[in-house]
Amino acid sequence: MTAAFALWPPLAAIAAVVNDGRSTAAAEAERALARIGELDGAINAFTAVDRDDVAARAARVDARIAAGERLPLAGVPVAIKDNIWVAGRPITQGSRLFSDFVAPADAEAVARLVAAGAVIVGIANTSEFAAKGQTTNLLHGATRNPWNTALTPGGSSGGPVAAVASGMVPLAIGTDAGGSSRRPPAHTGLVGLKPSFGAVPYGPGFPEPFFAISCICPIARTVADTALAFEVMAGASALDPHSAVLPADGGLPARQMRIAYSPRWGLDVPVEPDVAAHVAACVERLRRAGLTILDSDPQWPAGAAEAGLGAIQQGGLAALFGASWSERPDRIDPDLGAQISAGLGLAGTDVAGALLLSEQVAVAGARFFATQGLDAAIGPTTPCAAWPVDRLGPETIGGVPVGPRGHAVFTPLFNHTRQPAISVPCGLDRSGLPLGLQIVMPRGRDRDLLRLAAAVEEALAAAM
Repeated sequence: MTAAFALWPPLAAIAAVVNDGRSTAAAEAERALARIGELDGAINAFTAVDRDDVAARAARVDARIAAGERLPLAGVPVAIKDNIWVAGRPITQGSRLFSDFVAPADAEAVARLVAAGAVIVGIANTSEFAAKGQTTNLLHGATRNPWNTALTPGGSSGGPVAAVASGMVPLAIGTDAGGSSRRPPAHTGLVGLKPSFGAVPYGPGFPEPFFAISCICPIARTVADTALAFEVMAGASALDPHSAVLPADGGLPARQMRIAYSPRWGLDVPVEPDVAAHVAACVERLRRAGLTILDSDPQWPAGAAEAGLGAIQQGGLAALFGASWSERPDRIDPDLGAQISAGLGLAGTDVAGALLLSEQVAVAGARFFATQGLDAAIGPTTPCAAWPVDRLGPETIGGVPVGPRGHAVFTPLFNHTRQPAISVPCGLDRSGLPLGLQIVMPRGRDRDLLRLAAAVEEALAAAM
């Protein structure tokens, strides 16, 4: 498969034709199902598609339209990641341990999408427990990158991004505890938003092993589509004690924002020269387009690279699944088994130290913006493009040997800062693979972030 994908209209345009009676939710859902049937055999984005359930969901939307409602996502087909609850649907977390689990309720974000008229057409694949950067598991197999099916889309939201990138659906919802809904969009030419922590309610759902840093995220082809889905899902919920109402939108124009460019996000890590040069060229285009961009790096505490924070995830996985792994290790992905084993060997002080480091990272992230009067920061989403589907990560980056998370170094810090971060497409590398530009803002400024991302998207499109 190549990058010649069938594209959907913008989400607002789909909703408009359904609201106006020029199309129906049933017709839009059938279009998505036809594309899934045509394309997913080669990609494996979906773990569960129930045509009867989809038809029933579309019929309910069409009945609401017939009764006079106008819905912001009327008839929009959406894929939901296989770790987010959808009532009555099999949600497995990509794990044999949950192969028979049926969600008893909708996650609040899902309920809001449904209330807005979206039609859930399927459940999309994830790495087991959403805990590695490659989307493969023992239950559903590997998801492949639509740009080149010999490559991975990354993870853990590989199923959602592959569903959107291939044109099977125009919208997908993922999760992000370390970049899972930013890196895969970067590898597939999409937009992925990790909101401020708490901006979108997280439950009801599975307990997550990441200690209150994971977010539910919209993934789409454009910033406008991503923003529309975010607005539908955002807002406090009594079901989630971490959720919060965002501050009022200040309306600051993008060209009045003060932006820092950080080519390695303040980390001493390798970057592919092609990626570094391409991102730097994109930043120069943005400067020529009128954005105020200075050079500045965040100053992180010692040990803030992801390896220093890994004990949080390892300890969480061990607490949730250690007993099951100890009893039947063959039922869990060996890559996850290694994390669980490491977690079982941790002392309480190891996990406590990582949690303290997480708090120090949050303080450093806030101070980076506050002390320099910054509105935003930009840099690469990833240090490399996509890699072969059968590998946990690239073996080298920029000619330097790296570990299995060497590709993931630029995104996790902003989970720990709880700040909103978005990846927008910034063109292709020399081999024709997509790259992403990550934009970050202070916590609570999600709408300013989306406004800046739209300006970046427009400027880069005009320059290419």
